[in-house]
Amino acid sequence: MATGVVGRMAVLGLALVLAAAAQVAAAGHDYGTALSKSILYYEAQRSGRLPGGQRIAWRDNSGLLDGKANGVDLVGGYYDAGDNVKFGLPMAFTVTMMSWSILEYGDQMAAAGELGHAVEAVKWGTDYFVKAHPEPDVLYGEVGDGDSDHDCWQRPEDMTTSRQAYRLDPQNPGSELAGETAAAMAAASLVFRSSNPGYANQLLQHSKQLFDFADKYRGRYDSSITVARKYYASSSGYGDELLWAAAWLYQATDDQRYLDYLANNADALGGTGWSINQFGWDVKYPGVQVLAAKALLQGKAGAHADVLRRYKQKADLFACSCLGKGDSNNVRRTPGGMIYHQSWNNVQFVTSASFLLAAYSDHLAAAHQAAQCPSGSAQPSELLAFAKSQVDYILGSNPRATSYMVGYGATYPQQVHHRGASIVSIKVNPSFVSCQAGYNSWYHRQGSNPNLLVGAVVGGPDEYDNFADERDNYEQTEATTYNNAPLMGVLARLAAGHGGGRFGHSVTDEAAAATSIKSDNQTSLPSPSPAAEHASPIEIEQNATASWTERGKTYHRYSVMVTNRSVKTVHELHIGISKLYGQVWGVDKARYGYVFPSWLPSLAAGKSAAFVYIQAGPPADVWVTGYKLL
Repeated sequence: MATGVVGRMAVLGLALVLAAAAQVAAAGHDYGTALSKSILYYEAQRSGRLPGGQRIAWRDNSGLLDGKANGVDLVGGYYDAGDNVKFGLPMAFTVTMMSWSILEYGDQMAAAGELGHAVEAVKWGTDYFVKAHPEPDVLYGEVGDGDSDHDCWQRPEDMTTSRQAYRLDPQNPGSELAGETAAAMAAASLVFRSSNPGYANQLLQHSKQLFDFADKYRGRYDSSITVARKYYASSSGYGDELLWAAAWLYQATDDQRYLDYLANNADALGGTGWSINQFGWDVKYPGVQVLAAKALLQGKAGAHADVLRRYKQKADLFACSCLGKGDSNNVRRTPGGMIYHQSWNNVQFVTSASFLLAAYSDHLAAAHQAAQCPSGSAQPSELLAFAKSQVDYILGSNPRATSYMVGYGATYPQQVHHRGASIVSIKVNPSFVSCQAGYNSWYHRQGSNPNLLVGAVVGGPDEYDNFADERDNYEQTEATTYNNAPLMGVLARLAAGHGGGRFGHSVTDEAAAATSIKSDNQTSLPSPSPAAEHASPIEIEQNATASWTERGKTYHRYSVMVTNRSVKTVHELHIGISKLYGQVWGVDKARYGYVFPSWLPSLAAGKSAAFVYIQAGPPADVWVTGYKLL
């Protein structure tokens, strides 16, 4: 079928000097395996009486008296991280994001054999929320307190710390926590709508009551549950949670009053005023904006089209800031390319942004639209490719060639900051571990944890891609439930390939510009080509799109644009690269050089594709080694 083979070159002895991280990147990742592990992690975080199908064998029952002193059954739920406290706000956000992951990519989870486990993980959380909401205007928002818990290093099965329960009511309001729990139960009701409609209706009823409670009795939750302030303070206030809950109730009910609330309170509660490049358990505005944009893209705006367009502008700006197209509001990145916001558990923002970009890319593509940026538009494929680059970084495509998911890859954290994982299992040694004995015998112990916290995504490296695998380095080695919840969704999306999300469309007809960055001082660079004597319709252009200095060394981000200048479609395009000393994104290592990913098998006439790399010093040499014209 091929009309001819042009420019096929033998590339024997091709010398590519690659860092270990680049080798990992080229090898690709098993997203299906990572998905399975990311869901399995939640079984290690379970509080309460464990079920017969418990797969994390080193855990046992714990917290069986939670709530008893308060006259309420609060057994169950999740420990948030490496301690034994049940913090309501991050737990609710975790369940919301688990549910959203399933709603977007449940088909892909089913194909990977993990949908059942994901749904079980959601139900473990929602069963607890039902217990924690015994009356319409009462919500128990925390069991235990961080101070007493952190004074001890004990397995959850042994804990002797305070299990006091803290509640919200009209005299002690907490709109952030009530709103987030309403969002979680609304989103989860959609998960169970087909398989368990009675349970879905129960969750929806709780959600509606909690939203009304949050809206009627407005107040900061950490002013009522003051012991939470030191650990999960609400810096953004409750406006975003009220909008977030309304958005999810609209998704779950199609009730116009919730869309009206979202539109009528857009300005007053900050939904269309804030342009924020961070999404997580505290700040929900980007999530609200994507959900509102989804309603607009699906033609459901009605009389609120103008307001929803303003929401979409903010959703676009979130995506643009991640891609480096947001002008002054661009997200910082490490030299290795990871999104960077803060030193403590930075990865939470990497996983949440990756999911939001993946989901938004699919909704944009389904509507045949793009994100509009100050520096030009961003195609859905760019959003998805950047999300992939962030997930790949977490899984090991980074300067340290370290996976930040425990149990995935060849190198991953061994000293996770986690009480249960760091102390011998109670099933192996049932001897009681006291409060301080845990510190003396286990916390300060050198060496790997005795129990593997499979699937846990730890806090991750610093702003220079450095990471210290030490148990007391809690900023980097502690994992949290809300790190994993959004990652579940994007892993399912990637496991299914770039070819299409749940809507069955393809985003590969657009240029897959992985992490292209524009800057005012962009410089075009010549691309040396050992094959220059062979006339080629393939044009290669390199640009230094960003530069920065870290610890005396100057790094450059180079974007390589490959354009098909012929009138035919290019297939089997092979790229040669030499003098490459850093990470590369957007191409895969092949036997003879590099190729674009399998989801980009060809390049139509006039079309371009891009890849990027980071290194200190001058650009690498890039040239075409072979292709076919059809």
